[in-house]
Amino acid sequence: MAVKSRRFALAFRLISIALIVTGLVRLVGLFGTGWSWSAFVFYTTQSNVVCLIWMLAMAATTTRDIIRDGPQGIPTPWPRLGAAVMMAITVTMLIYLVILAPSTFIQGGEGYQPFTLTDDLIHIVTPCLIIADWFLFSPKGRLRAYDPVLWAILPYCYLFFAFTWPLLGGDFGKGRRYPYPFMDVEANGIGGVALQIAILTVTLIGFGYLYLFADKMIARHHQRAS
Repeated sequence: MAVKSRRFALAFRLISIALIVTGLVRLVGLFGTGWSWSAFVFYTTQSNVVCLIWMLAMAATTTRDIIRDGPQGIPTPWPRLGAAVMMAITVTMLIYLVILAPSTFIQGGEGYQPFTLTDDLIHIVTPCLIIADWFLFSPKGRLRAYDPVLWAILPYCYLFFAFTWPLLGGDFGKGRRYPYPFMDVEANGIGGVALQIAILTVTLIGFGYLYLFADKMIARHHQRAS
């Protein structure tokens, strides 16, 4: 049901932390000349920061458990919270792969080239690490039927932020009023934006129920095997 080697979990999580930090450092240009706080107003950056905090917490908890209880045992104490983090970063990956990359998203008037190393780290590698961590180390059968609906709260909080941020005088870099093309009211109209958000909501909640289904199936298989 879950890999019960805390040492393996700790090694995986430390490697994950290094990769997530690398992606974030490259994204915000920490050691370059392009450092800007504006990167943090995008859902991609915020969801990667959430994943970093989660992995740091899991690494610290796993280290504590190894010292206190030994190297064997379930290395994820909060499976429902872990699943929520997993869904939050899955949103990042799906929107990037399904919407942004195919449309060769234009940022700030400059040609945007998808699938660079930085983009791959923050949009693909980080989500895959978080998903793998959940499947490997999280105890299964703990999720609730309404959890996929609850997981939509975080993306909707971002939508609220994204639409109110310009009203407070902020922008999304170089005067842009919207972080992503499907949210552009001027280009798509209110109805068009609402329709795209509704389609994304149904799609993402549906994807969440795939995670719930996997959780139940793995738990059921484990019960039969034992």
